[in-house]
Amino acid sequence: MSVLLIAAAGVAATGPASAADHEVKMLNKGEAGIMVFEPAFLAVAPGDTVHFRAVDKGHNAASIDGMVPEGAATWKGGLNKDVTVTLDVEGIYGVRCVPHYPMGMVALIVVGDPSVNLEAARQVKQPGRAKQRMAELLARLD
Repeated sequence: MSVLLIAAAGVAATGPASAADHEVKMLNKGEAGIMVFEPAFLAVAPGDTVHFRAVDKGHNAASIDGMVPEGAATWKGGLNKDVTVTLDVEGIYGVRCVPHYPMGMVALIVVGDPSVNLEAARQVKQPGRAKQRMAELLARLD
């Protein structure tokens, strides 16, 4: 019987890994202040899915131009709408709420190896308060 369990464990370990699901809330107010994604920093594996949930009205989730790895899909969710993205390409993904981007409503998702596009992501100019918040999120990778 123990041989069967060992064999089953070996098959499970060598089989395809199941992707994980993550949730990010879009909030008017959270732990980090007003107009925030919570969590604002997320590390996931390639193939994982991130569900942006419109908890409070007036928000959306969209990728930031220049902060998506080459070959990865960009996205822009509708206002007051949940949006789900599957992140298959390794690297850094910058996320913004379009109406509240200058107020600093940004998030950073790291998929696998962040070095793929880290320097390019650091070069993207952020408006208003987003500049400080994104700098703080990117500093977590140092």
